[in-house]
Amino acid sequence: MLRDFVVCDEDEDTRTHKIFRALEQACYEFDLSRPVWLDANIAEFKRHAKTRFSSDNFVDSIDFDYLEMQVIEE
Repeated sequence: MLRDFVVCDEDEDTRTHKIFRALEQACYEFDLSRPVWLDANIAEFKRHAKTRFSSDNFVDSIDFDYLEMQVIEE
């Protein structure tokens, strides 16, 4: 792992909106363009509340293997 970033969102918004906001915050923090959600990412996220964005998901080149996003609920 090169870096990690945690977003705590306690809004009363939908889970989908929270996911997109968290991804936007992480991309801002890491100075990345936002990745494209492919069908495989959506399916993986629905099953496991976790997905990995590889270079195929980004328009710009990235200098790491993947960006992983995971929902952790308490």
